[in-house]
Amino acid sequence: MSAIRYKIENINSKGEKALTVFLTSGFPNPQKFVKLVLEIEKAGADLIEIGLPFGDSLADGPVIQSSYVEALKSKINLTKTLDYISEIKSKSDIPIILMSSSNPILNYGKNKFCTESKNAKVDGLIIPDVPLEEYDDFFTRDFTQFDKILLTTPTSSEKRIKSIDEKSSGFLYCVSVVGTTGVRNNFDEYVLQNLNRTYKIASKNKMQIGFGISSGEDVKRFSPYCDGVIVGSAVIKSLLTDDEKFTNTIKLVKELKEACKN
Repeated sequence: MSAIRYKIENINSKGEKALTVFLTSGFPNPQKFVKLVLEIEKAGADLIEIGLPFGDSLADGPVIQSSYVEALKSKINLTKTLDYISEIKSKSDIPIILMSSSNPILNYGKNKFCTESKNAKVDGLIIPDVPLEEYDDFFTRDFTQFDKILLTTPTSSEKRIKSIDEKSSGFLYCVSVVGTTGVRNNFDEYVLQNLNRTYKIASKNKMQIGFGISSGEDVKRFSPYCDGVIVGSAVIKSLLTDDEKFTNTIKLVKELKEACKN
């Protein structure tokens, strides 16, 4: 069993939902990024998703895009991101998922990417712009050492959800709404019905819900329909205006984790 799957199952066995926190690599302070990750783990994050900044990322809303712009200004790239992950892994065993568009990986070279990601102890990959139809072409044998986490959306048919679930490993990423990432003030009944539908269809993997979750109340609302939640934009938004000790962001993560217990 992979580290990602094991961690989620362990959390679920306690009657809790897993909390995955998304962070943009090197943001908001390249020198303090490793410290930030370790503080967020201490605050309650069960898994960390690290986004590689990219100028034309798919599905990311304005908040995450703005963090990508700042990270790129700081010259954060794939090599630096893998260095961060390696340093984090030297101090923690928290599972780490690397989220990237396909182009940076192709430019880096698949073999080199896989070798260096393995050395850095990356646990899983999310590459949103590689659709199910291109899965086998993109994920060659070099990628067998990583969990490949695929996304379902509200428009995915039952047949497609089953196929995505079958190809995924680590967990199934269920996108809660149509559109890009970002904080949302409400979720209509259709959203909850779709989450319930997807949760019932997925049989191979644990399922985590992402996009729009920004508060403990959101976590509690979605808990019946998942095994865990992924929070990104709300955390990045907090970091945009936080102090050097990340006080408000740590408080938010603690709130989210507490909601995962209820």
